Amino acid sequence: MAIFLSGCQTNHPPIKPVSYVDIDRFMGDWYVIANIPTYIEEGAHNAIESYKLNPDGSIQTTFTFHENSYDGELKTYHPTGFITDEKTNAIWGMQFIWPIKADYRIMYLNEDYSQTIVARNKRDYVWIMARTPTIPEADYQHMLSLIKQVGYDISQIQRVPQDWSGQPPTAR
Repeated sequence: MAIFLSGCQTNHPPIKPVSYVDIDRFMGDWYVIANIPTYIEEGAHNAIESYKLNPDGSIQTTFTFHENSYDGELKTYHPTGFITDEKTNAIWGMQFIWPIKADYRIMYLNEDYSQTIVARNKRDYVWIMARTPTIPEADYQHMLSLIKQVGYDISQIQRVPQDWSGQPPTAR
């Protein structure tokens, strides 16, 4: 995973992150609404990224999803996030394998901390996430337009199937 998330910069200017993230408000569960998936995310269903601030300032991350169907094998990953811009808290290094820390930029965060976009300067992966398993179509289209504006090929973005009707979100 780290090999796919690391690498050279592109010819694009750096993606500007949001001006400030209240890190305590950002912690918690985020449903992955859509993404340009990494190879481990291909076929993910009911994907959730969860963040918890550690006493040392690092971010304990738990990424869970069911593989290839809603009742597929439950996959769980535990990368660690490191805030690299403490002025904004919006640029992190996400570490799956030591010592590589992948670029992770919070480029959009709505006022009530219910929707976010996490992007990378390479424009290879992106995640649209929300506190709920679904979002209004107008919000989704707005976020797609923001992603396109910073140089992503939005034709690569895939919606992540989310259906919690058979189980509560806490049953993961």
